[in-house]
Amino acid sequence: MKILVIGSGGREHALVWKLSQSPRAEAIYCAPGNPGISRYAKCVPIKPERTAELLEWAKRKAVDLTVVGPELPLTMGIVDRFQEDGLRIIGPSKLAAEIEGSKAFAKSFMKRHGIPTADAEIFDNPEAAIEYIKGRGVPLVVKVDGLASGKGVVVAEREDEAIQAVDLILRRQAFGEAGNRVLLEDRLQGEEASFLVFTDGKAVVPMVTSQDHKRIFDQDQGPNTGGMGAYSPAPVLSENLQGKVLGEIVRPTLEGLAREGRPYRGILYVGLMLTPEGPKVLEYNARFGDPEAQVILTRLETDLVEIFSAMASESLDEVRVHWNSKVSVCVVLTAKGYPSTFETGQAILGIDRAESLGDVVVFHAGTFLRDGELTTAGGRVLGVTAVGENFQRARERAYDAVSRIRFEGMHYRMDIGLRGLKSLETS
Repeated sequence: MKILVIGSGGREHALVWKLSQSPRAEAIYCAPGNPGISRYAKCVPIKPERTAELLEWAKRKAVDLTVVGPELPLTMGIVDRFQEDGLRIIGPSKLAAEIEGSKAFAKSFMKRHGIPTADAEIFDNPEAAIEYIKGRGVPLVVKVDGLASGKGVVVAEREDEAIQAVDLILRRQAFGEAGNRVLLEDRLQGEEASFLVFTDGKAVVPMVTSQDHKRIFDQDQGPNTGGMGAYSPAPVLSENLQGKVLGEIVRPTLEGLAREGRPYRGILYVGLMLTPEGPKVLEYNARFGDPEAQVILTRLETDLVEIFSAMASESLDEVRVHWNSKVSVCVVLTAKGYPSTFETGQAILGIDRAESLGDVVVFHAGTFLRDGELTTAGGRVLGVTAVGENFQRARERAYDAVSRIRFEGMHYRMDIGLRGLKSLETS
């Protein structure tokens, strides 16, 4: 089988790495890919947003299955275009992907279908938004309506913080068209967790639980990022809570989308806040999270090609999906200055030494080969992922691997996975 993966980050490296383990994978391509991905796939120099070019290339190469990694091509309708030409592709349609593409749509959708979430008001006028903030008070959460690579959220503890965020988004257009509207949302209290499922539009197969770390500094301090690390499982999501999420959030979401003429097929990611009143939705993603994909896929035992093929043929209910019982921890290494202006072009050393530990995979996120030398090329550079028998062993292995890698200005959090370890100790 010829497989095309679209994207160039750590999530796509994890997908290609897992797909390459399948005996059914005759050839794997990745557009555009990265140096780490090139170990397992042939990289194709086409950007994810060039959907027409990707379609023509896939037809010319007689690709049997395409897997979409990032959100942008999904919200642009790449799945619709491929399916119209009879090509099998994993991901939701443009209409269904709006559940990620517009937070305003997602919030209105949840209200229509009684899905638990925080109350919010939507504004496109900065003066009206600021007047609301002054009347309502803080804390509150300011969210960009459109796609913002995980960075369009400000948790405002002070009134001036909220007003500055509105000014940045609506007046100064820091996020472009994605920031034409802003959500002012009640702040939820509790523990965050990620819940992902495979679905072919009928059957729903939950993945193992995971937890992401969004803030740049230890103890969840500093601005939000695309993700500084993750671990799986998330002990805070008990079996009972997983059942509630599946029954009260995931299934009503899929049923509601279908009723509104937006049938959903692909990966559905639900970002949760586990409040004292029960789990509530923070956000939806229409694809694998990053770095959640890294910790989830390192625990998957079933052939991923088999799962995706069943999803494409709407026979997912015929596949038994198995996971190992180990713990996976991913520590993201970032460039100096991330998530603001960051440096690139720094030489990266030590990846081979890190992976020589065993049970460690270093997933490339923002790397580039320059004259044969591996260099940094993005804000999030590498995702050092380790598997262990328990949280302590997985963390030790991950940070041992991290200590063997270096590039100028390298930054990472030291507390990835500690929350999971503490959850186990207090349960």
